[in-house]
Amino acid sequence: MKRHLVSTADLSRDDALLILDTAEELAQLSGRAVKKLPTLRGRTVVNLFFEDSTRTKTSFEVAEKRLSADVINFSAKGSSVSKGESLKDTALTLQAMGADAVVIRHHASGAPARLAQSDWLHGSVINAGDGTHEHPTQALLDAFTMRRHLNAGLGNDLAGRRVTIVGDVLHSRVARSNVHLLTTLGAQVTFVAPPTLLPIGIANWPCEVSYDLDAVLPKTDALMMLRVQRERMNAAFFPTEREYSRRYGMNGIRMAQLPEHAIVMHPGPMVRGMEITAEVADSPRCTAVEQVANGVSVRMAVLYLLLGGATLADAPAAPRTDSVETAQ
Repeated sequence: MKRHLVSTADLSRDDALLILDTAEELAQLSGRAVKKLPTLRGRTVVNLFFEDSTRTKTSFEVAEKRLSADVINFSAKGSSVSKGESLKDTALTLQAMGADAVVIRHHASGAPARLAQSDWLHGSVINAGDGTHEHPTQALLDAFTMRRHLNAGLGNDLAGRRVTIVGDVLHSRVARSNVHLLTTLGAQVTFVAPPTLLPIGIANWPCEVSYDLDAVLPKTDALMMLRVQRERMNAAFFPTEREYSRRYGMNGIRMAQLPEHAIVMHPGPMVRGMEITAEVADSPRCTAVEQVANGVSVRMAVLYLLLGGATLADAPAAPRTDSVETAQ
């Protein structure tokens, strides 16, 4: 890891644990009357979103403002991009404005990597989701949530834990980022999906594959349900929604098959009645809302490490509680 966060495959175990431990320390801010740190005062962060987003964009903006950065929200709609401006020219414009970091979400897989590898920007590039490729900060907040429930404590990883990811793996950048990161942290990952919703070459991924959800539930520590991304589909990948829900949807009966300590996760947005029922979504075992809250802490940690004067490879120890109190 250098000065960008484009893929979880670029993170070593030490990098990943540094981010999670830093996020754990920064999470203490959420319960305080004054939630801001002066760490990024004078730095400019641009949120460059070419796709619609609620959770990710808002989460990054909150994280940036809590670190006292100057925030510019750039939406492709209503900008020169809608007039045909290229990614290069947009990046050069942002560089001319003095952007220290760009958080980018793009519909084209590889766009953040292209930006990071170019000389168009001198600041850091953070991938907030690119096409069907990756979404690294989502995987980090998922791992953060799992660690809190399954192996809490600074410096701890997810060794020996079994994570089952169910649904539209083919179109899911969350699934791709999670399989890299969770494997790095020692977890065992199993994908469960119809054959039509699994990518070509998945046999070479560091994971197991199953087509029977009920068979893997009793040995699952964390179950992650994925949304069926119809907006990315140009064909019929399963017969009907009812059939998909019957075979791969999470309901109360299936939740009862999970071990008592297991959690049910969802990166959002949830389609209730499709991949998850209201009974499960509203259950205390479902961490969907908690994941959103954890996302702010994790994104603060990433920004802190990338822009706070150090890279993830040589960053100092995470901020301690006393330094947080002093800053207030």
